[in-house]
Amino acid sequence: MSRVGKKPIEIPKGVEVNIADSPAGQKVTVKGKNGTLERVFRPSINISMEDGIVNVERTSELKQVKQLHGTTRAHIANMVEGVSNGFTKVLMITGVGYKANAQGNKLVLNLGYSHPIELSVPEGLKCETPKENRIEVSGADKEKVGAFARDIRQFRTPDPYKAKGVKYKDEFVRRKSGKSMTSGD
Repeated sequence: MSRVGKKPIEIPKGVEVNIADSPAGQKVTVKGKNGTLERVFRPSINISMEDGIVNVERTSELKQVKQLHGTTRAHIANMVEGVSNGFTKVLMITGVGYKANAQGNKLVLNLGYSHPIELSVPEGLKCETPKENRIEVSGADKEKVGAFARDIRQFRTPDPYKAKGVKYKDEFVRRKSGKSMTSGD
């Protein structure tokens, strides 16, 4: 039995969970102070709710169903966490002249290219730049937050020689030594 899948999910106050059957499986809708998230799960996983606790159970012992058990539970737990507290990714920019600026629904990045990079922030996400070298991406959907942070990072990944570029706040960039001088013997 999946250790993750058999853990119950407690629903905090202010969060409403609805489970409905659909032709593709079970549709789970989670509403909270940060918005509403919906997702359809496969029919091989049974999702039930009683007394403010969501339980996820598998319908058979097939390998594919066992693999989906813990994943389904983790998705539902992330939905509940997202609408109640939200998720945040912090990106740090390192380099001379490298900076970011959030302008309404756009993010403008100057990363050493001949032109500034303008990104439109996806719906449901919020992007802030408290400092020129710090970007905070936040939202209720963990997958959207992570994907947008990844897209920002890919414009200038950290250089292993000078550590210039965009990196996650807690990311460690392993530095390489430059060219070593040898004697002319």
